[in-house]
Amino acid sequence: MRREISLIGCVFLCFAMISDVSAASRDNFSSEQKEKLAKANVIFVNVLALTHRGRGDAAPLVDVISRRLQELDYTIVTDRKQPHDVEFRVKCEEKKKSTRTTRAGGDADQVDNPARLWKGPACLFTYFLEGKASGWQKEVRTDFDDVRAAAKAANVKNTGDYALAQLKHKLEEYDFPVKLAAQWGHDQRLLALLKNSNTSEDRKLLVLSVMPHFQSQEAQPYLQEFQQEETYSVESIAALAATGSPGIPILTKIFTNTKNDSSIRAAAAKGLGSIGATTGNHSITPPMLNYLTDHVDDLESSEDIDFPVMTEVVWGLGKLRDGKSIDPLRKLEEKVWLIYDTSKPMSELRLAVDWTIKQVDMDEQAN
Repeated sequence: MRREISLIGCVFLCFAMISDVSAASRDNFSSEQKEKLAKANVIFVNVLALTHRGRGDAAPLVDVISRRLQELDYTIVTDRKQPHDVEFRVKCEEKKKSTRTTRAGGDADQVDNPARLWKGPACLFTYFLEGKASGWQKEVRTDFDDVRAAAKAANVKNTGDYALAQLKHKLEEYDFPVKLAAQWGHDQRLLALLKNSNTSEDRKLLVLSVMPHFQSQEAQPYLQEFQQEETYSVESIAALAATGSPGIPILTKIFTNTKNDSSIRAAAAKGLGSIGATTGNHSITPPMLNYLTDHVDDLESSEDIDFPVMTEVVWGLGKLRDGKSIDPLRKLEEKVWLIYDTSKPMSELRLAVDWTIKQVDMDEQAN
């Protein structure tokens, strides 16, 4: 069970890190507006429910959306005339009309971004700050696109009421509050979820998956604590990497601890490499270089190689292109090509070695 949950977290993590458009959405605002968004607390929830007969009953949807946002300690108002910091607008339709995709690229790869070809029941999420659209859009859809057939199978005559009821269930499942808090950079609210013993494991994993999208040094002690739990290990290490240079000592300790599982040490090496590439901080090099030099002489066969760790070490060294690594890298290059091994892990290691040597060589020639 723990392995399955961890895998879910990894999927969330990769999905979010590759395709997130939060920063691009916030670029629509001025610096003053971004500051206001970062401090937003009172949310005006504006829900429109549409069926083929006209407006439907939005009250049940408003109740679900408001309650779920309150889980992150937001204050909710449902009257536009009441003072509020931001408007959270949700349009739920029995049959969705055509919708433009989000302004930033990559949205076609996100399952919760607007689907142009979907014509079934759906709820579209967006928000407005001072009357200005953010450009951020998310969408949740029913499991069926033919509402008439689904309602008939459920022995329900009113297709509009059936569609809205099913969308209400989806609003209970889809964690838009966490996505929204991450979009706004509300790390304290997300950290509060991590600390709350009543927060489900799946939700904690989702929180960890979105944390790399904003810097939070205050997250480090919680992430370090989660690293001790098998369920959260890989996810928390990836989030630690997002804290930048302050996360180096913790990641180094995880990486150099030989008692840690190979996947954990590999994740720490990857995190160190990411920090090095982002910050140019060369303090990540010594532990990675020490690992390479300590192991390269003993490599005689594939059984002598911890592929996950060695591969991430090599990638990491290539990101900072330290000239001191060239000799052990060339020695490693010779050994991995002398060993007869056509496996995928060996192919990935050879690729990493080839790329890293080219990077270091290029940097040396430039100097």
